[in-house]
Amino acid sequence: MNDAQPPELPSFGAATRVWLRIGLLSFGGPAGQIALMHRELVDDRRWVSDARFLHALNFCTLLPGPEAMQLATYLGWLMHGVKGGLVAGTLFVLPGALVMLALSLIYALLGAVPVVSAIFFGLKCAVLVLVVEALLRVGKRALKSNEAYALALAAFLALFVFAIPFPVVVLACALVGYRLSDTFRGGGHGAAKAGPPAAIDFLLANDPGRPALLAASAWRAGWATMALWLMPLAVLIVAKAGVFADVALFFSKMAVVTFGGAYAVLAYVAQEAVVDYQWLSAGQMLTGLGLAETTPGPLILVLQFVGFHAGLRDFGIPGAIAASAITLWMTFMPCFAWIFLGAPYIEKLQNAPRLQSALAGVTAGVVGVIANLALWFALHVLFGEMRVLRLGPASLDLPVLTSLDWQALVLAAIAALALFQFKRGVLTTLGMTSAVGLLLKLTLG
Repeated sequence: MNDAQPPELPSFGAATRVWLRIGLLSFGGPAGQIALMHRELVDDRRWVSDARFLHALNFCTLLPGPEAMQLATYLGWLMHGVKGGLVAGTLFVLPGALVMLALSLIYALLGAVPVVSAIFFGLKCAVLVLVVEALLRVGKRALKSNEAYALALAAFLALFVFAIPFPVVVLACALVGYRLSDTFRGGGHGAAKAGPPAAIDFLLANDPGRPALLAASAWRAGWATMALWLMPLAVLIVAKAGVFADVALFFSKMAVVTFGGAYAVLAYVAQEAVVDYQWLSAGQMLTGLGLAETTPGPLILVLQFVGFHAGLRDFGIPGAIAASAITLWMTFMPCFAWIFLGAPYIEKLQNAPRLQSALAGVTAGVVGVIANLALWFALHVLFGEMRVLRLGPASLDLPVLTSLDWQALVLAAIAALALFQFKRGVLTTLGMTSAVGLLLKLTLG
């Protein structure tokens, strides 16, 4: 393909196959998932430009819910309208949801299975390297000035050292970007390198009426998905459907307040689900988070594990499957509504310089957020014990060095060599580390 010429926009079928591939390989939480999406859609296929991809990411970061899933929904909509958005968002979630359901059933029926644990141990170590790769990729494109670096560092310290709530950090970064518009107009995600032309940008340039047409259908789809979310919720509540009504209402609330993804609401979910509703134990909650970290799809699929156990407690396996399905519906249907109702504004913001600057400020902060996630993940993958050091308002999670897991370190090193030195793909790297992880755990324990 000639780099000077834009590729053709893919057919709906071709795009669907790529969305399925992304859904199957979207390990590593939002950082790894966004990096994978960028590689597939921007770097390898040039369906979307770097600037448009990162501008949309800015917007999705401000919404409640999993930003990577919402980014996929938006880009699918941009290329193929509402059906494209529905397919992209659904395929981003469905593989991970099916895996999580299978693992929940195995956990409920058989407990911890050594072979499964060993395979996911290898995947977890590879995911750590994928997150670091994502940090490098996004940071390279997002940080174009000293001010952007400073804002990223400030966001990292605010989260990792001072535990400031994620929405507060995002809002502060947006305000800094807005006030320093001359600086951030030339940096952040909004200032991605020009690069070769992309298919969607070429199409929009030659069909200026397309955004308005897409916006009209998006609005209809947005209100339809809003109704599909709220009507079943109302029916379950009015019918006094017991635990199923509780699950529907609880996870609908989560869909509205989950700014910053699963980690941002984990403490609240644990408090309500473990202490108040008593759907599962604290240990089971941590198991669910571990499974969600090592399966494809949004990390917030940990909520599916919670819903599964809510139904399991009162109605056994059939009730668990039903409650799991309700959890997924109430968690992700609002995400489609947010994107379809907000998508037209994402396009309008392309031509609003000061708002672009605010979003670029958010993006610089997002680099700090990813760095925080990467460090948090590294500490918990590589070390078995942590201790908390408190210095006034600061609080640091420090590893106990003697608890270093040398097997995890070896697997992470293998993944790093595969990705950075030998340029292997994500699937090859994940397969390699899961196989070595299985070998290590079964032979050495």
